[in-house]
Amino acid sequence: MWDGRYVRFQGTTRNERGAYPGIFVLVNGLAREGRLTAEQECFRRTSNAWYDAAYTNPSHVDASVYDRERHPTAVAWFKSSARHLIERADGYLEILTAHGVEWVRLSSTDPGRVLYEDAVQIVVVPHASAAPGSASDVTRSR
Repeated sequence: MWDGRYVRFQGTTRNERGAYPGIFVLVNGLAREGRLTAEQECFRRTSNAWYDAAYTNPSHVDASVYDRERHPTAVAWFKSSARHLIERADGYLEILTAHGVEWVRLSSTDPGRVLYEDAVQIVVVPHASAAPGSASDVTRSR
């Protein structure tokens, strides 16, 4: 299914720090703007709670990982072996698609300089040449 060891779902437009925001940030942004339906909001809350319980927030282990001064473009990637986490992303992707927010699914064996790693994820500073479609395998929103 995926060629790389790591998988990431992200938007196609850089944010103010030069990073491509992940799907959790994008869906949470839609919620803050009041754009989600009641069903989408229920999914978001339930799924966010599930993800919070399912794996470690890297910034709880190392506060410097997402430090905006030191690592403004740091992003997280799932390890491809974390299927239980990757499979649940579909609902977030459906919400983004329904709201016209473009996204890509990336797969890579070398997404950047690793800042943090645990059993299911890594946080990296992407390589300087990284663009939304620069990984080895890319799937775009429909």
